[in-house]
Amino acid sequence: MVTLPCPFRRLRLALAIFAALFPVSLAAEEVTLFAAASLKTALDELADVYPGDTLHIAYGGSSSMTRQILQGAPAQLFISANQTWMDLLERDGILAQDSRIDLLGNRLALIAAPNNTAQVTPTPAFDLATSLSDGVLAMALVKAVPAGIYGREALVTLGVWDSVEGNVAQADNVRAALRLVATGEAPLGIVYATDLGAAPDVQLLGLFPADSHTPIRYPMALIDPVSPDARAVYEFLTSDTAWAVFEKNGFIRPAVQP
Repeated sequence: MVTLPCPFRRLRLALAIFAALFPVSLAAEEVTLFAAASLKTALDELADVYPGDTLHIAYGGSSSMTRQILQGAPAQLFISANQTWMDLLERDGILAQDSRIDLLGNRLALIAAPNNTAQVTPTPAFDLATSLSDGVLAMALVKAVPAGIYGREALVTLGVWDSVEGNVAQADNVRAALRLVATGEAPLGIVYATDLGAAPDVQLLGLFPADSHTPIRYPMALIDPVSPDARAVYEFLTSDTAWAVFEKNGFIRPAVQP
């Protein structure tokens, strides 16, 4: 279990006490949300229409964001792209009680660079290595970033991981992997289905079978201590207004199993 260093625990306790003693002086003008990079397009749109105080969003790989929160980064909410990293925060007592929910679901996609003529689709034992030729397969970090973890899991299930492992170009997050394909630096890549809207010239070759990897879930939680402003953002992100934006960007309900 990851344990938060004592100095950071004392810092959080001091901040909580200070907030209780001086609630007016700490009235927030900005709420900070840490979120998985794959949520950027949808959350940027929601931040523009959020009716409350300014919403500041920091994006990155779920693993790096988790480490930052464990080290005392001033996040007030967190949306991860998988359960494992949120589990670490929950076990260490960082999350506000009863605030964790599964907010969204997603699908995994095999994509090709704009001028690539590959016709391969992700099915059992598909010939991915031949389609790559001398090129690389862009993926998020396969041992740390959720999109990379899901992608490797899917390739193992379909029986092709061993044939392409040496040709994988690992990026810090899924949007960085998308850029490698969009610019043609990588002929093929694995990203979330929702990432396609951020690079319209990229080609969708196919969605991975839903049973080839762990279901993709985006848990959301408030970070303790909770301010009224952070609670308002939390409620906004679970509203029908927010869901309409998420759905438009290709996200699915977390209970949906395609």
